[in-house]
Amino acid sequence: MAPLVHLVRHAEGEHNKGGDAYFIRDPGLTERGLEECRNLSERFPYHSSIDLIVSSPLRRALHTALFSFQPAIARGIKIVALPELQETSDIVCDEGSEKSDLEREFADAKGPSGENVVDLGLLYEGWWVKKGKYAPTSSALIARARLARQWLRGLPAEEIAVVGHGGAFHYLTEDWTGIGNTEHASSWQNTEFRTYRFVDDTENATMVETDESRAMRGEAGRILSSEEQHSLYLKVMQFWENRGFQNPLKKEVQFKEQDRRLTT
Repeated sequence: MAPLVHLVRHAEGEHNKGGDAYFIRDPGLTERGLEECRNLSERFPYHSSIDLIVSSPLRRALHTALFSFQPAIARGIKIVALPELQETSDIVCDEGSEKSDLEREFADAKGPSGENVVDLGLLYEGWWVKKGKYAPTSSALIARARLARQWLRGLPAEEIAVVGHGGAFHYLTEDWTGIGNTEHASSWQNTEFRTYRFVDDTENATMVETDESRAMRGEAGRILSSEEQHSLYLKVMQFWENRGFQNPLKKEVQFKEQDRRLTT
């Protein structure tokens, strides 16, 4: 049976201050972010039932996982860094760190038996470079999110916590509701968590938020159809472009034009 998945957005990072902070590479958490982790740890009700913690390899997500899930970590639960969960844009704050640097940073994070808590085994040289599979284009982001869903669905676990990013979570869940109602690029708030279940065994590995999760956040209305979500997705792309956020559709055209020039 596919696992139940609790998606958790990271706590406040240094880049969330805006302005020049967006040019901090792989920023860590702020003091407020650390406090958000403490609050998340207190209100997260699934510490005793999760079998695994999966995280984006960006530092703000790994630190959120490490500081927020200590009750589970104390039981011997590990954090696995999955590169497919990294954030979607190619701005500096969404560039990751070298694996060797992360290994040094998290070397002292130990479990109850002295084992390393943070598993970086899936990372490789240049995992954070936004090209190929990780390019900030519409087709690449959709395909990457599908790979992440497939990987999560195949885990031999009953219940997992996944720490990541607002933009990436919209692609992962294929849910584009709530964007555009505020000045933010995502409807996910810092350390917000929502629970999802897999609803099919097809290649797409579709995830749907549980009724209980939707009710907890006041979204108990009708679930949009795939056609309605696609229409909303196109509107979100336009909103992101208008607000100066990432614009994967335009980038896709630019990448294709570059490829055409190289091959003609």
